[in-house]
Amino acid sequence: MSDIFDRMVSQKKGSDLDQPEEPGESSLRSPPADAALQTPTDVKKAAMELLKHGYVEEGQKQDLFRSAMVHERAIAEILEPLDLELRLDTHRGVAFLRVSPAAYEATGEDAAWIHPLVRRQRLTLEQSLLVAILRQAFVIHEQESGVGQSAAKIAVADLLPQYLTYFGDSGSDAKNESRLLNLLDQLKPHGVVSEVDDKQEVTIRPLIAYLANPESLAALLRVLKEKAGPGPALEQDS
Repeated sequence: MSDIFDRMVSQKKGSDLDQPEEPGESSLRSPPADAALQTPTDVKKAAMELLKHGYVEEGQKQDLFRSAMVHERAIAEILEPLDLELRLDTHRGVAFLRVSPAAYEATGEDAAWIHPLVRRQRLTLEQSLLVAILRQAFVIHEQESGVGQSAAKIAVADLLPQYLTYFGDSGSDAKNESRLLNLLDQLKPHGVVSEVDDKQEVTIRPLIAYLANPESLAALLRVLKEKAGPGPALEQDS
């Protein structure tokens, strides 16, 4: 004996088959999703994270970094129509986006900045200086410990004298440290430093290896050192 609900469903199916289709109705209906054509969830999550922040760091989001590694080709196919490409540094544990060379050929040298998905984030002179100092410390750490072997950390107390070499001492230890901590906080959104921990140390994150050309940063340090010279150090930007 058939159940009442079975009979109701059968009647509904029959009425649907007999009902004529309204003009234009078929064009409004969504086609049935083909599961075989759907992008796997882990690929979507990794691609969305990369598009949102520009990078994925293994130390912070291990699952997403692993997905970027395993599904590198699938993510590359997602990014290709956007003129973006995925770069993987498995030694340092970081995946990041960059504008593809094809975009440069089509639009010139400034393609990285005119790309609609890339925000122009100009660094101030002080921020650039601090990046140069941090990158120098990062390179020394990798030379001593090996690439990707351990986190590159530097104490605020060790970083402060290097910074003051170029921008001078305010005369107050508290003001000097506060000024440096504010700069470190400003660099966090760029993905190059961590929060200052309980030991008053900051971790220099692996993305700094790709933030700027090392030659240009070294040149910046030389110029600032020459300007500081034997006379008064550079004043803080207003």
